[in-house]
Amino acid sequence: MSNPEQPSPVAPHATVKPLFGGCWSCRLLSGGALLVSGGYVGMHARRAVRHGGPASMGTVLQMMFAAGLAAWGIVVIFDPVGKKTRTA
Repeated sequence: MSNPEQPSPVAPHATVKPLFGGCWSCRLLSGGALLVSGGYVGMHARRAVRHGGPASMGTVLQMMFAAGLAAWGIVVIFDPVGKKTRTA
C-alpha cells in the first residue's frame, strides 16, 4: 500500500541524446547518402541479372544488402527511436 504523499521509488530515466543531436540536415544528408548507396548497389545487382545471367547467391545477397542500406537510410532520416512516449 503506497502513501500518495511519499515519492515513487522509481528513479527518473536519463535522457538519451540522439545520434546526430537532432540535426535535421545531418540526418537528411547521411540518410540520403545511404539511400543513394543502396540504389547504386541494387542497380549493379540488377544489371547482372538483366544481361541474362542467372541470379546466383551472390547476386541475391547483393540485392539484400542494397535493400538493407536503403532501409537504414530511411531509418536515419525519419529517426523513429524515441518518438513514442511510454505511458505507465
